[in-house]
Amino acid sequence: MLRLTLCASLLLSGLVFSSSASFAADAAAEGDSRPNVLFIAVDDLNDWIGQLGGHPQSKTPNIDRLAERGVLFRKAYCAAPACNPSRVAIMTGRRPSSTGVYTNPDPWRKIIPDAVTLPQHLQKNGYYTVGSGKIYHGSFPDPASWDEYAPSKTKQTFGDLYKKPKNANGLDKSHFDWAPVDATVAETGDAQTVEFVTAQLQKEWGQPTFLACGIYRPHLPWFAPKEFFDQYPLDQIQLPEVPQGDLDDIPAAGVKMARPEGDHAAVVKNDQWPNAVQGYLASIAFTDHLIGKVLDAYDASPNKDNTILVFWTDHGWHLGEKQHWRKFALWEPATRVPLIIVTPEMQNAGEVCDQPVNLVDVYPTLLELCGVERQADLEGRSLVPLLNNPAGKNGSPWYSLTTHGRNNHAVRSKDLRYIRYADGSEELYDHRTDPEEYQNLAGNSNMSDVLQELRAQLPQENVAEWKKQNKNPKAGNAVKQKNKKQSSAAGK
Repeated sequence: MLRLTLCASLLLSGLVFSSSASFAADAAAEGDSRPNVLFIAVDDLNDWIGQLGGHPQSKTPNIDRLAERGVLFRKAYCAAPACNPSRVAIMTGRRPSSTGVYTNPDPWRKIIPDAVTLPQHLQKNGYYTVGSGKIYHGSFPDPASWDEYAPSKTKQTFGDLYKKPKNANGLDKSHFDWAPVDATVAETGDAQTVEFVTAQLQKEWGQPTFLACGIYRPHLPWFAPKEFFDQYPLDQIQLPEVPQGDLDDIPAAGVKMARPEGDHAAVVKNDQWPNAVQGYLASIAFTDHLIGKVLDAYDASPNKDNTILVFWTDHGWHLGEKQHWRKFALWEPATRVPLIIVTPEMQNAGEVCDQPVNLVDVYPTLLELCGVERQADLEGRSLVPLLNNPAGKNGSPWYSLTTHGRNNHAVRSKDLRYIRYADGSEELYDHRTDPEEYQNLAGNSNMSDVLQELRAQLPQENVAEWKKQNKNPKAGNAVKQKNKKQSSAAGK
């Protein structure tokens, strides 16, 4: 019986492979003209880029050069302010509240085993999928997404070739560190990723190709070659403005999320705030330098005229705003992300869009641009209407939802940010008069209609957390069955 089952399994695998290979061969033979995709992801980069104006000293000439070629979404937001759930959301087109992938430790392939990722769906429709660097969260690479990956399908990133400092800032916090390093750009893991990607760009692609490039910096620790730190003299660093008592009108759940007694207290006590900002700016400058190398290779690529370019980051970052550091929060600094899309024969190059959009919108957008059928379970909204008319309203109002842990959500409209925590407490900010989110208006009786409108954008269901699923097998099985049914309905 075992032998018969094995033979049947091998035969089925062969048929599936043969069908997939036949699809690719037929497409190549017929001169498949569907566009390629260059998919650039950057880790932990907030709005401190020139075109978004998040910090007056930030220098990002290459990212700015990229924005001038396409549409820059100035109000783009992540689905979750943490690496794993954010990346799962963009790669599956589904929100954390629907998948149950809320935190970095959540093993997403166990939680949603039947999810069809963006590269998988393109692969099934005749695309060759290849990449290097951090696309999925480091602990959970997804070999099924790729035909080819470097260093390998199970190891996403190259290691740095230089000796890293230890406790350079004196805070004695693992990885929460920053310092210039005596190393060349070529000795960094990110440079090795870019070298692989630029080599791929020089190839003549025989079939539509999805090429991913994942750059790790400015993720902590902020170690970069000294030349990038030298661009930002320490005695000239400008710090984010943090008014005294900024947390006074925030509910207890928000203060708990800010953790002012943690990183912020340690940074201020040890006089490391300017050093930290310098380290982050230097890491951004280093990343921008590498983006320039990718753009130069893209310009020289034989595939340039038929390649879509998408630039995105997984979430934002706090550097003391709200007395908070890192991501893991629902305010603007943690949730706003750079998002740029360039298409062949771009009609609106250099324009900006100020509708609130979300990273889950990228998946359906690329399917439409590539002429690939959309699955039923995708929760995002195609951005193609906004690419065609960046300044227009384009139908019904746009909202962007961000989730941090189960039942903690932020809704962003064009002018407002609404936050609701699991305990029911709320925050509301009007960005027309308060872009730094200093004044919580949730208790203002004049805002009742606005609150009602934004509450209506919250998800109707928030599936159980993975840890609680494990403690309650029935709940876990119910979530898995729901995810399986949704994937089946999508035509997996």
